[in-house]
Amino acid sequence: LKVQIRDLFKTLNADINQLNVDTILAQGNEFICACCWENEKLVGMASLASYKVISGYKGMVEDVVVSREMRGKGIGRKLMEMLISEGQKLNLSEILLFSGHHRKPAIALYKSLGFKMKDSGLYTIKL
Repeated sequence: LKVQIRDLFKTLNADINQLNVDTILAQGNEFICACCWENEKLVGMASLASYKVISGYKGMVEDVVVSREMRGKGIGRKLMEMLISEGQKLNLSEILLFSGHHRKPAIALYKSLGFKMKDSGLYTIKL
């Protein structure tokens, strides 16, 4: 499983240094990982991390990826629907996500599920 997760994630962004799956699980992170399998092969996954701040109990969608050969078959939609459903069960106040402007099919999917572009900008700093 760990190898399949690593390999599938590389198709999303091969340049990102991945954390070890055991390390993620050991930290006690509040996150849900939705997975899609075909013939014992991981073909899609998406994560929802949850956190509490003054403005509410929020979720952040991360690492949505479907293997190249399985794209366009509704797997991304199903994964996102699963995460939204889990977010509702957790009583999250909102779910956030970031998507690069070049990811047109992903953005169309997110909009069709009810996500809306916010006017605020996203700023990051590498540590």
